[in-house]
Amino acid sequence: MTRALATAFLQLTNKLAKMKYDVIVLGSGPGGYVTAIRASQLGFKVAVVEKENLGGVCLNWGCIPTKALLKSAQVFDYLKHASDYGLTVSEFDKDFPAVIQRSRGVAEGMSKGVTFLMKKNKIDVIEGFGKLKPGKKLDVTDKDNKVTEYSADHIIIATGARSRELPNLPQDGVKVIGYRQAMTLPTQPKSMIIVGSGAIGVEFAHFYNSMGTDVTIVEFMPNVVPVEDEDISKQFEKSLKKAGIKVMTNSSVEKLDTSGAGVKATVKTAKGEEILEADIVLSAVGIKTNIENIGLEEVGIAVDRDKILVNAFNATNIPGYYAIGDVTPGQALAHVASAEGINCVEKIKGLHVDPIDYGNVPGCTYATPEIASVGLTEKQAKEKGYELKIGKFPFSASGKAKAAGNADGFVKVIFDAKYGEWLGCHMIGAGVTDMIAEAVVARKLETTGHEILKSIHPHPTMSEAVMEAVADAYGEVIHL
Repeated sequence: MTRALATAFLQLTNKLAKMKYDVIVLGSGPGGYVTAIRASQLGFKVAVVEKENLGGVCLNWGCIPTKALLKSAQVFDYLKHASDYGLTVSEFDKDFPAVIQRSRGVAEGMSKGVTFLMKKNKIDVIEGFGKLKPGKKLDVTDKDNKVTEYSADHIIIATGARSRELPNLPQDGVKVIGYRQAMTLPTQPKSMIIVGSGAIGVEFAHFYNSMGTDVTIVEFMPNVVPVEDEDISKQFEKSLKKAGIKVMTNSSVEKLDTSGAGVKATVKTAKGEEILEADIVLSAVGIKTNIENIGLEEVGIAVDRDKILVNAFNATNIPGYYAIGDVTPGQALAHVASAEGINCVEKIKGLHVDPIDYGNVPGCTYATPEIASVGLTEKQAKEKGYELKIGKFPFSASGKAKAAGNADGFVKVIFDAKYGEWLGCHMIGAGVTDMIAEAVVARKLETTGHEILKSIHPHPTMSEAVMEAVADAYGEVIHL
């Protein structure tokens, strides 16, 4: 072999080695990038394939920028009610484009943080659209349409989801929009119809209403935030209406007319059809998984009803291929995707891993008031045949909540009367998304109601309401 040929052979060998990994993660959202970091910590050679921005929807178009918008709304609300705190603010106003720009800046900063984490953990970032192939391979098409093949011992699908479109609510991105457009509107609409009252819908309802937009929510189910305990839903609907948001439950948008300056929505209600007019319609009717054209069919990976089927440790039916996050049947939540990814790579490494308990996953909604919950609702617990002990403690009886001017809402706890098992915890009020972790950890540790009662909670705090609600369940409440 000549020296030139030997050199060329060595270069080719090195190139092929660079394209071979222990783990490749397809997608860099809160599932994907967390999975990649944990895999690197475990000693794997790791690459992430991303077609857009590191951090995925959560960091760039979901969890983080929406919370930035909601913080601006909260500050604006404080200014509007400054006199409630003995303060006088003579002149103030909003700068809607600046509010939007702040949100985008927060998102960009977080995405840069993920870039830093990739470098810190020596993870290769491959930019482009990834398509799976048989034999634990995938092709990545870059922005110049150049296709490069990569391979790995383990390929983890974490491609997430996008705004779901209904046939009668086609999104044009201008008058009928999804959550992405709702975060970057150049001007504030005077009126908005929001279809769907899940977390996305009500968070945007709160933001735009606080900014001064006339907001109407149309919900198909009998209650807003329909996955929550009925007591929570009823209290939240009162809060929405108190804030000036029109709420239409048991209603559905049948068709839209976008031919005029705004949008005319035909809404079917229990009393008949009603025509609503608005500048913009925001469709918040759920999500659609990003599983098209990524090679699932070619590889033979099983899919059912828009979800990739996986076992308890997120392996698909084809060895070497895994899926986590929104593309799988579990809850479509960022923290679930992260937990699944960590579990998945730890199982691959051979560590002892327990399956995720999907019955102990907290859900949070960041409107005003906030909602947080974990475990069974009262209805679900009764349907399962439990004899219940239920306690509630209103924040109107909380010294901290009254002092802070945030006395709306309550904590509700549900226990099995026979064994004391903590079946569910449901909260609505200021800061409850930071309080729900107590119930999650307690349930994980199989803590009983009596153990919560005997755990001293600091005073004055919002978290006291948890202890007080438990005390109410057991007939020992002090401050009611």
